[in-house]
Amino acid sequence: MKENRPSKIIQSITAVFLAAFVLLFAVAFLITEKQEFSEGENRYLEKFPEFTFSSLKEGKYTEKLQSYLSDHFPMRNLFMGLKAETEIALGKREIGGVYIAKDGYLIEDYAAPKNTDKIVGQFEKFAESLEGAEVSLMLVPTAITIYGEKLPALAPVRSQLQTRDEIYGRLDFSTIDCYDALMGAKKDNELYYRTDHHWTGYGAYAAYTTYCEAKEIVPLPLDRFEITEVSTDFKGTVYSKLNDAKIKADTITIFENTENRLTVYYEDKKETADSLYNFEYLEKKDKYSMFLNNIHPFIEITNETADSDKELAVIKDSYANCMVPFLVNHYRKVYVFDTRYYRGGPSKFINENRQITDVLLLYNMNTLDNDTGIGGIY
Repeated sequence: MKENRPSKIIQSITAVFLAAFVLLFAVAFLITEKQEFSEGENRYLEKFPEFTFSSLKEGKYTEKLQSYLSDHFPMRNLFMGLKAETEIALGKREIGGVYIAKDGYLIEDYAAPKNTDKIVGQFEKFAESLEGAEVSLMLVPTAITIYGEKLPALAPVRSQLQTRDEIYGRLDFSTIDCYDALMGAKKDNELYYRTDHHWTGYGAYAAYTTYCEAKEIVPLPLDRFEITEVSTDFKGTVYSKLNDAKIKADTITIFENTENRLTVYYEDKKETADSLYNFEYLEKKDKYSMFLNNIHPFIEITNETADSDKELAVIKDSYANCMVPFLVNHYRKVYVFDTRYYRGGPSKFINENRQITDVLLLYNMNTLDNDTGIGGIY
């Protein structure tokens, strides 16, 4: 029986179009300039892997090559957005570890911790290495814990509080629980961004009041701050995992005590500023980086109008960046360490500067398990 001629022509045309489509993408991949950093995802992209027979045998070369191809695929963000939009329209409520929650929230899942023993060990060694300063630890629950009621029904959520309590229970120094303060404050303001993994200034303020209570400091009331909405089009790191243009943007609000007289010194850049905010980042995708001018290994902040002569060292992840503006009101100097990049461990600096009375370790629970900075605190 002869094959239908029109059918054969259609098959041929389809094959030509598919071949042309593949060729087009191959050419686009080869000629497109490869980016080192994705501003949309706020991360460095995979570099082309170096080939060795050992890496090929172990499977590492193939794994890294796949990551490289995925990171640099032409129009990657467009296809990610179309995929997410389609899945949401079909009723899917979890995409790539992100829950499509109520009230427009995108909430990251919390993975089971694997490095608790190592983390506890690092915290213990750091505290034991200090010769005079009083150290406190604050582990901050994220939106998946504070806004659990917004999650889709039957979402399998692991307990951040259980992990936090296990860590706190194994340490011999001061630990600060900000959970109750966050739960009490959530009825009044948004404590976490809907499209980003960070807390907002209101969330940081709630935790700041808890810190003050633990340190017997009188916190400043909210009406002492000039509260300003500086952006209404912020789409953060969690949004970037989906890239669905229909998702509503966040508002960034900052809190300034206009009576403060600040000098902010960024050691890596050898630059000085008089503000804790870099407003230039509001013109970029990663607007959260306006807090403390993004990432720096070491920052020294002097406040001439602080209500004490005490000095504080903050060892932290990026959650602390919008809490520091509250802490500076009570310390003449605040030293901020990002131990992902600060070399040598901060205890040597703290012990050599005996005027430092307090040390705050501040990390969020969602990224604690994989935070490379934990390895650098001691």
